[in-house]
Parts: sequence; C-alpha cells; structure tokens
Amino acid sequence: MTLRERALTIDEILCREYGAPFEPFGYRDPVSELVGSLLSHRTKNPVTRSAFLKLTETLPTWEEVIDAPTEQVQSAIAAVTYPEVKAPRIQEALRQVRERRGGKLDLEFLADLSVREARDWLEEIPGVGAKTSAAVLSFSRLRMPALVVDTHHQRVAQRSGIVPPKASIEKASQILQAYLPEEWDGLRVYDSHQGFMRHGQRVCFYRHPACDRCVIRELCDFPQKT
Repeated sequence: MTLRERALTIDEILCREYGAPFEPFGYRDPVSELVGSLLSHRTKNPVTRSAFLKLTETLPTWEEVIDAPTEQVQSAIAAVTYPEVKAPRIQEALRQVRERRGGKLDLEFLADLSVREARDWLEEIPGVGAKTSAAVLSFSRLRMPALVVDTHHQRVAQRSGIVPPKASIEKASQILQAYLPEEWDGLRVYDSHQGFMRHGQRVCFYRHPACDRCVIRELCDFPQKT
C-alpha cells in the first residue's frame, strides 16, 4: 500500500467513524473568514466567535476596522490570545486586500483561481500561512477544495506515518493536499479535515493517546513505537 493509498483509506475510515458528511459550521464571505481565521490562532472556537462578534459590533465595516486606532481594535478582540499582535495584523491584512484589489475589500474573485493560485495569493499577506489560506477557501462560502490542516490533523497524519514525523504544518498541508483526488469537491475535502481533526481531539491525544480504541490502529505506525 502506497502512502497515498494509506492516507485515503484512513480518511475513509475516519469519515465513517465520525459521521460524514459534515454540515459546514459557517457561511461567511471570504474576507470575514480571513479575519476570523486570524483571530483563531491559538484560541478556542467559542472565544474566537465571541471576539469576532464584538469586533463587528464595535466596527461594523472592514473599512472602519482599517481606519480605527489599533488600540480600539485590540480592545474589541481582547478575549483572544495575543490581541496586541492580532489587532495590527488584521488591519494590515485588510489593507493588503484593499490595495491589491484596487480599492475593493473583496475576495470573491478567488473562486475563479485554482486552489494553489488562490492560496499563493493569500499567503503573500503578512501573517497568512497554510492553515489560514486553506480556511479562507474551505470554511467560507467559497467552499473550495483546500485542505485545512490543524495541529490535531497534523498529529494524526504524523503518527499514522502518512507525513514525516518532523514535517511542519505547512509541509504536512502540502503533502496531504497532494494525496486528495482531483475530483473531490470542497465539501468532500471539508469532510477529510473534520474526520482527522475529530480523531485527534477525541482519540489521538497529544499526551496518552487512546490507541486501544483507535479505529485506524492497524494502519498506524504509532502503537508499534509505544
């Protein structure tokens, strides 16, 4: 079995185990998803959602977010981790979008690009890496087939041997994206992310993984090393 075959077999098992197809959790426009993704770094989802709502209530348009004093943006998102870093980063990301889009704060055009082209465009924005670019394309209403790889997903992929054990999240994202069949649409790729992520959250813990109840144990390198 090749690594790609193993990856797709694991994907199928995890999707079945956790109940795919999964209902997308949001339908934001891609600019809103960009802001939400930048807020989410090292922050739990409920806190991220609360901070996003507070920001949009305080400053209802992205133009207002750009023009506001950074201290006001920071105050609005104070609940997230590192608000002093994220406030100027969000403002700069929005400025970059507006400048590169000829004055428009709009990312709908990304739907006309390939996933790789769209991710490359987004990753030119300071602070936007592999996870954020994929989230903008996959989690927004664009529903493009970009695979989001978070730390849970990465851990499952590394322990199961389908990506190298020391691969960065960016490298893991590239490898795992390349395994996906070209015919998969955005929702099927979203299911792949959800299956791996849920397994990492519920079974393949960072410390003391529950290998005794792991549905992919027979395809995983990790139990043989413990």
